[in-house]
Parts: sequence; C-alpha cells; structure tokens
Amino acid sequence: MTRGAPIPETVTLHVPFRVVKRGGRKEIQMPEGATQPRRTDNTLVKALARAFRWKRMLESGEFASISELAEREGIAFTYMARLMRLSLLAPEIVDAIMEARQPESVTLANMMDPFPLDWKEQRMRFLQPGTNDI
Repeated sequence: MTRGAPIPETVTLHVPFRVVKRGGRKEIQMPEGATQPRRTDNTLVKALARAFRWKRMLESGEFASISELAEREGIAFTYMARLMRLSLLAPEIVDAIMEARQPESVTLANMMDPFPLDWKEQRMRFLQPGTNDI
C-alpha cells in the first residue's frame, strides 16, 4: 500500500455553533438548517412534576392552603404559586414538554410569566410560528 500524499500532523475542523444558557445549563446550538436531536429540558420537567404533585397534595386535603404547603416544603409562597400555574397547562403542551417536542422558546423562565388559562390561547402563544410541535 502506498500513499499519494503525506498525512498532515494536524487536522483542523470548523464547526459553526454557539453556546447558549438554557434552564441554568449551557447547551450547544447548531446553525439554522442543521438538524440536532432534541433533549429533554429536565428543569422544566422537574418543575411540572412538582406543580402536579403539589396540586394533588392540595386537592387531597393534605394541606389546607398553598402557604401551609410552601412552609412545609421550605419554599417561598410566591415561587410555589407561580410554579403551580404549570399544572394549568393544556395537556398537549405538557405532553410535548415530557417528550422534548416543545419549541425552544418554552423554557421554565418563560413559563413562570403569567399565561392565559384558555388552552387554545396557550397553544397559540407557546407554539412557534410555522411548526406543529404541540
């Protein structure tokens, strides 16, 4: 076996990407048009799980109020109340988050802002234009 040209000692590979913060973690974002596998937003999934758990605890009568539950959990009442709003999301949005199909704009930070209670309005607000992820 012969070689036509010598093999260089160093090979340089240029990959266009940028690093963005998402849910308190750094994530590599590929350029537009490049496909990349979606990863579950563990921060958002954990927040959903906590919201639904707290909702069950209140509905079961285990705790009389959010303030009582917040005190027991050692969490600020205002934070718990904002997080519990996640239990009011449309089922399709919750499913999309659990299956990592939500648009990139659906992050815990964005979901902590007030959102409409109407499920149709939620889908319109959280669905990126031109996609049918949710």
